[in-house]
Amino acid sequence: MFSPRRNVRLTAGIAVLSSLALLGTACGGGDSGASQETTGVTINVTLGAASPPQAALEAFTKSTGIKVNWTNLDWDSLQTKIAAAATAKTYFADATDVDWSRVGQLGKLNWFYPMEKYLDTKKLTSDMPQLSSFTTDGHVVGIPYDASFLVATVNKKMFADAGVTSMPTTIAQYTQDLKQIKAKGAVQYPLNIPFAAAEGLSTYWYQTTAAFGGKVLDEKGKPQFASRGSAGYKAAQWMVDALKQGLVAPGNINVTDSQGQQTLMAHGQTASVFGDYSGNVGSLYDVPESSTVVHQVGYLPTPGVSGPGPNMSNPDGIGIPVNAKYPKAAAKFIEWFTSAENQADFAGLNGPDKAWKSYNMPSRLSAVEQLNKNGNIIGGDTLASLLKDQARPVFPGGAPKWYPEFSTAVYTNLHAAATGAMSVDTAIKTIAGTTDRLASGQ
Repeated sequence: MFSPRRNVRLTAGIAVLSSLALLGTACGGGDSGASQETTGVTINVTLGAASPPQAALEAFTKSTGIKVNWTNLDWDSLQTKIAAAATAKTYFADATDVDWSRVGQLGKLNWFYPMEKYLDTKKLTSDMPQLSSFTTDGHVVGIPYDASFLVATVNKKMFADAGVTSMPTTIAQYTQDLKQIKAKGAVQYPLNIPFAAAEGLSTYWYQTTAAFGGKVLDEKGKPQFASRGSAGYKAAQWMVDALKQGLVAPGNINVTDSQGQQTLMAHGQTASVFGDYSGNVGSLYDVPESSTVVHQVGYLPTPGVSGPGPNMSNPDGIGIPVNAKYPKAAAKFIEWFTSAENQADFAGLNGPDKAWKSYNMPSRLSAVEQLNKNGNIIGGDTLASLLKDQARPVFPGGAPKWYPEFSTAVYTNLHAAATGAMSVDTAIKTIAGTTDRLASGQ
């Protein structure tokens, strides 16, 4: 099934989190007399997903003596509660969400314990390629519990119907193939780009920038996209040009990422998504209840400048707030929750009774390889290879603490460029100006 955790992050939630974060800078965080007990206690786990199978949680309790109360909150409410509790130095949960885009904020504000205090994070590195997305200033803020990265998907039938005999490996050939698909009448609008003013537009641009051979920010948070020759500038121009040239439907001006995937790609209204989510083929496009293109869609190594490019990571993580009541017990839960064995079970390796419906793809490479070996993951060869060799953090040093304001500037101005309210050049200059201001602390 399609995971609700991948839906659009609402602007209101970002604004509230940003405001509370400013207060948190002054207040800071600290140990509030937490208990070091690791048995005979009950911990509260709050994530933006339904609970894993009850039998799995009961098995954890039986082996450790730690009971688990699970709470499912929508993403925006969850981020607001995390910030409010940290700012007030009050208890909210023993383990909760660490979103990849909030790592810089959470690390700077010291709202979460460094996970290396409780787990051997260095040992995890080789099996968790996306652990780097949760590392900032030398500290691991959270542990990825599922893998997510942006990847190109294509409707193979539409490509074949249009006479495309080999899949593109460069963005130039990819663009030409899309034009051929349109010209041959396989589908009127072959490319899905979510141009709604929302987070999904920002992440789509990050992925496209990487495909053009560049990065968005340097290690100091300075913009790397301001010049016309930069990858970020070229990516923005390519996206807007695709709309103007009729490769993208005019209605996509108001389409979010999840809407484009669920209503356009899943129903044969478009031939490709350049910045799709890993796992969507098995969890959305190949599910008859939600798709009319079953067994037609596949993953494509991201076309780059001269060959396949990197895939930007956007995984979910879990960490321990500094005001947790039972941090050591929470660490035991996180160790169990993110183990290769449980991740394989959650992904359906050992039958539906052990599967977690909210789960897309393991963060552990060993679990992905095991699932692929047993035929439990659709497109497993490609996904395993991309996770191991091509997945990269959007921000190698961790997302900056001012990421919410940065993302808002990105999607607001790219949306305006797509509507024709401003030129791509003006949009890029505006985003770069905002970035310079944020990076300088103004």
